Amino acid sequence: MKVLFSLLMALSLAGACAREPAVSVRQGGEQEREGSGDGAAAELGRRAVLGRTVYVPVYSHIYYRDERRVIQLAVTLSVRNTDRDRGIVLNTVRYFDSDGKPVRKYLSKPVVLGPMASRDFVVHEKDTAGGSGASFIVEWSAADSVTEPVIEAVMISTASAQGISLVSPGRVLRRLPISE
Repeated sequence: MKVLFSLLMALSLAGACAREPAVSVRQGGEQEREGSGDGAAAELGRRAVLGRTVYVPVYSHIYYRDERRVIQLAVTLSVRNTDRDRGIVLNTVRYFDSDGKPVRKYLSKPVVLGPMASRDFVVHEKDTAGGSGASFIVEWSAADSVTEPVIEAVMISTASAQGISLVSPGRVLRRLPISE
């Protein structure tokens, strides 16, 4: 039993030490992949009748005990189209640091998110660029009236034998009725 436990611990430590890229995007169904449907995204963008700019606060790390001790967190920004019949267009997804300075753009061009589809954007645990006051700005639009997408961030860490997780909902900064 001790040998099995030691082997499992060694494997989990080896996996924790593996280098990962600082940024990744998890993509869902074929309709929402960047590069597929670029014409559809452009067409929906031209016909947009509504849209929103959404602010999502995230935490790349949080403090514990004092300001010198931090727990690094992995961040997953999730954008979920809740409309069962119509797609939306993700126009921009931008990541900002604690000082409000842009860190990176997650989309090089607009992307269609089909009915009930979702898209995740990941900031890896080792990526400290955002800091404790990081945020995302997400801009989306739709060619027809749609139900509001759910836009939120999930932050998690499983350091040592402890786990911590937080959920942070997006907040609409600006409503964009493009035409009536």
